[in-house]
Amino acid sequence: MSAVPQTRTDAAPAPAQAAAPRSARRSLALALPAGAAGAGVALLAAGRTWAEGTARLAQGELPSSVTGSDVTGVPGALAVVGLAALVAVFAVRKAGRIAVAALLALSGLGIAVAAALGNSDTSALSEKASTAVGLSGTGVHHVTHTAWPWVTAGGGVLLLLAGLLALLHGRYWPAMSGRYERTADGTRGPRRAPKAPDLDRPEEIWKSLDRGEDPTR
Repeated sequence: MSAVPQTRTDAAPAPAQAAAPRSARRSLALALPAGAAGAGVALLAAGRTWAEGTARLAQGELPSSVTGSDVTGVPGALAVVGLAALVAVFAVRKAGRIAVAALLALSGLGIAVAAALGNSDTSALSEKASTAVGLSGTGVHHVTHTAWPWVTAGGGVLLLLAGLLALLHGRYWPAMSGRYERTADGTRGPRRAPKAPDLDRPEEIWKSLDRGEDPTR
């Protein structure tokens, strides 16, 4: 007697479907710390000394230094934008998530470019020396640049990486649920349907009308 072949009722998940959640988890685990660290590093490095020099005077030399914020305000501003975009990625879906992820990536790219250009910029140093001396066009000599502009650029690269991961895998990431909202005591709980007004109490009827509700429903 020949054996009757048995059919399996539990079909194995498709490889693409099984790989998508795994790649989404890995990309999310990488994007979150990369984006947060990138924004923090960019904000920190933008406040550090980027360049130093000396202005020559008749009485001698006057040392001068500038921070990243003196050179350009772009990295600090884009770091705040990138951090906000990193949080907003989980508050939107579909096309909105793609747009926010693109903003996150562009913020990182802008930080890296601005920091690289600011590394060779001496105009802020000359302007600060002119303000200190009181003479416009004061030259600055012996200019040296620190490593903080490149640290800022590194923070921008981390934000750019987080944005690219969000663009590639963000559609599989979880989103904030609208099923819960904050209650009066500050805790989060399920949304409750508005209480039906008591038709025997006129004040309740007027209150429901003020809210734009139909008291007869």
